[in-house]
Amino acid sequence: MKKVLVLGGGFAGIESAIFLRKEGFDVTLVSNRNYFYIYPTSIWIPTGEAKFEDICVPLEDLAKAHGFKLVIDEVKSIQAKEQRVECAANTFADWDYLVVAIGSGKMKHKGGEHFLSICGAPEESLKIKERIDELIRKGSGKIAMGFGGNPKDPSNVRGGPAFEVIFNVHNQLKKLGIRDKFELTFFAPMPKPGARMGEKALEMMDMFFARLNIHRHFGKKIKEFVKDGIIFEDDSKLQSDFTMFIPAGNGHDVFAASDLPLNEAGFVKINDYSEVEGFENVYAAGDSVALEGPDWRAKQGHVAEVMARNIANNIAVKERGSGEKKGYKEHINILCVMDSGDGAAFVYRDHKGGKMIPLPVIGHWLKKGWGWYCRNSKLGKIPRIPGM
Repeated sequence: MKKVLVLGGGFAGIESAIFLRKEGFDVTLVSNRNYFYIYPTSIWIPTGEAKFEDICVPLEDLAKAHGFKLVIDEVKSIQAKEQRVECAANTFADWDYLVVAIGSGKMKHKGGEHFLSICGAPEESLKIKERIDELIRKGSGKIAMGFGGNPKDPSNVRGGPAFEVIFNVHNQLKKLGIRDKFELTFFAPMPKPGARMGEKALEMMDMFFARLNIHRHFGKKIKEFVKDGIIFEDDSKLQSDFTMFIPAGNGHDVFAASDLPLNEAGFVKINDYSEVEGFENVYAAGDSVALEGPDWRAKQGHVAEVMARNIANNIAVKERGSGEKKGYKEHINILCVMDSGDGAAFVYRDHKGGKMIPLPVIGHWLKKGWGWYCRNSKLGKIPRIPGM
């Protein structure tokens, strides 16, 4: 039985391990934490609508459900030409195929200690809740939330969760009857944050901001973050008692200590079949890769899972010597249910254009239902919906 080493315990890594096992391979998954974190539903931790443990699925339970081996360790370097992966406590050299799915790094910003990110280390979600709760106890405050970009690779930008958290905080403050005591501001360095969703969706977002009385601060590059706000390139300042910011992604630090081919932003170069350029037995998926496609392309969990399922199929095709390899490019789209706490909006974008459909009330519960489905289907407790 051929051995496959999967690096990473996120959407791409877990999906790779599950489907490689379905194909009959001996799979070992290496993760730096012992749980799978469902990032899309972590948006409810800051407002107390979800508990931290609600968002975590123990990797040990997933390993038992699907029959892959699990090692909790930190990847330090990948020497693919020498067929060696160095971790903090282990060295892996006995593998036939390697799947790289350790995610991405983050763009560095001056004063980064003065903000928290909902897309950072999972524990930061609890710290965000603490800071918001402090301001609620105080009874008033200025809250700024936003996201950044990477000019070298615009695909690894996480704008959706920033929108969702500020909408949920608005809804929380409204329920408490103190929304008028708070100033909420959404900021981003690009002139039209969210433009990748399409013009119609962008117009609807503007309507959302206006209706919810959320201020906008767009189109100025960020110079630095300070304790009480954000300084922009023209030295103007946005006052903030608490700042939540999602930096854009760039290449993982591990890749700098590896021999994998990288693009200008430090992401792993792959072809349509998720095969790493220059290697016959190394694959990569998810936030780790240099995603190819239209200008509006975005790295999302469902695209990472498509790549992971393709990898399992493509390795199996190679081993069998028959079958058809599958590519990811035809599946590039933007798909999400953007939650607001009291409803949601369905967002979709493909080569034909984009749309945003309001889903009052029911949208919130649809996303809740997806979170339940994600956990239980991955644990094998309920059937998988084809393509999900």
